[in-house]
Amino acid sequence: MYAEERQQEIVRRARAEGRVDVVALAETFGVTAETIRRDLTVLERSGVLRRVHGGAIPVERLGFEPALAARDAVLISEKERIAKAALAEVPEDGAIILDAGTTTARLSQLLPADRELTVVVNSPVLAAALGVKPNLTVLLLGGRVRGKTLATVDDWALRPLADMYVDVAFMGTNGCSVERGMTTPDPAEAAVKRAMIAAARRVVLLADHTKIGNDYLAKFGALTDLDLLITDNGLDHDLAAEVEATGIRVVKA
Repeated sequence: MYAEERQQEIVRRARAEGRVDVVALAETFGVTAETIRRDLTVLERSGVLRRVHGGAIPVERLGFEPALAARDAVLISEKERIAKAALAEVPEDGAIILDAGTTTARLSQLLPADRELTVVVNSPVLAAALGVKPNLTVLLLGGRVRGKTLATVDDWALRPLADMYVDVAFMGTNGCSVERGMTTPDPAEAAVKRAMIAAARRVVLLADHTKIGNDYLAKFGALTDLDLLITDNGLDHDLAAEVEATGIRVVKA
């Protein structure tokens, strides 16, 4: 069986069963697990599957823009490793921005209790979790709350950011590519993300490997706006090299 035929069958099974498993596919096709992982990478780049721990699911199951709960249920260990690596970028004191997202949420859980930090968030969920920590000053950006991401957007979120300047902005993204920069499906969220970047001395992007190489509707920044990309070790070597060629440091957690 040619690779293209095998990949077509993998997609068919994923759509029929809702998920495919690397080990099971390797046994079925009589190939190595590494061969199946390469197949899944090809299919993910073509936009028909999304990699998850141990296998993949069809994009139809996630929808065009997955809701927060769906995104939080995939790539859990990768996001936790990224968040732990991001701790090294948190200042001893000062102010940071935490963009709404599932990976930044994991970083919020790890923030040291002994540091005096001001944390600016555009997520009521993050604000509630961080607000009980005694040494943190939490500033919640107002505005309309988007149902899919629970992020605040529009003028009430944008206006305060225009008068802020923080040490580090920890950003999330739906897509990130050398050609298009950082992108997200919603223009209102893109506007807030753009303002967050402008309000920060340093910008650190927290993005698992499935985000790299993908593009969405609304651009909110170029790769040159970043100081650091923290991703996981599932990122393809060639894609990592393309990003690093732009001058951005890449850390694989």
